[in-house]
Amino acid sequence: MIRRAARRAALFCVALFLVASLWELYKVVGPDDGGSVFGVRVIPKASNRAMPHTWDIVTRLTEPETSAGTEPIWRTVLGYSWYTFRLAFVGLVLGGVIGVFLAVLMARFRIVERGLLPWVIMSQTVPLIALAPQVVSWSGRLDLFGWEWPRWASVCLLAAFLAFFPVAVGTLRGLQSAPSAALELMDSYAAGWWRTTLKLRFPAAVPHMVPALKLAATLSVVGVIVSEISTGIRGGIGRAVLSYLQASTGDPEKLYSAVFGAAALGMVLFGAVVAVEILVMRNRPREEAS
Repeated sequence: MIRRAARRAALFCVALFLVASLWELYKVVGPDDGGSVFGVRVIPKASNRAMPHTWDIVTRLTEPETSAGTEPIWRTVLGYSWYTFRLAFVGLVLGGVIGVFLAVLMARFRIVERGLLPWVIMSQTVPLIALAPQVVSWSGRLDLFGWEWPRWASVCLLAAFLAFFPVAVGTLRGLQSAPSAALELMDSYAAGWWRTTLKLRFPAAVPHMVPALKLAATLSVVGVIVSEISTGIRGGIGRAVLSYLQASTGDPEKLYSAVFGAAALGMVLFGAVVAVEILVMRNRPREEAS
């Protein structure tokens, strides 16, 4: 396991080096003002304002956020990332619970699957940026048993809105993947639907649920960042991206420090799901390659 982790870490470093090399290569060969293909501007600009050198971006991480500050910007971005991480984690848990609940419901009743699944798919066609102001407007107007709905809860709900979809679809596929011979065996034992689900269907669904949770983890981060930007909630990495973007004309490297923070945040949450995968799958037999 340690050797595999070391190999993956080495591959990650190699991939990071290749991306940095391609970045610098494009700066050499790419046009400073960008370009058009068939009248559509699709070729990105290679100027220092749009694409700073990688070493300048790394150096900027060690400098203060503002000229009056003393704390390096990476620590400031770390604070923003921690705030967003907590919201994304709550959104992931909430979306996971909703997704599993819907999957069990659809697996139990075929008529629910036929009626609900198209709506589950259709829900992902609603633009989050259009939904966010409506959900955030609940703050101060919605009261649940004496608990006033805060704005951060709206952000978590929007993250869950993106996260529940892959979990619902993946879990449903997994619950339906139990071998028919094993299902017949459970029937011969007179096991009920719930017992069969807990003892057979859910263990069979784990290999399908883990990739769905990995996708949901990254989607929850995207949901929180988009919600922070569209609703103006302060304290998170999404608001930092917007703030740094406004100052990018004179300090373009500053924007990329927030982008790095958002990317690292997604990888941390993804890594948390991988840790859960190792824990859950450690005693499962490996499938032989065909």
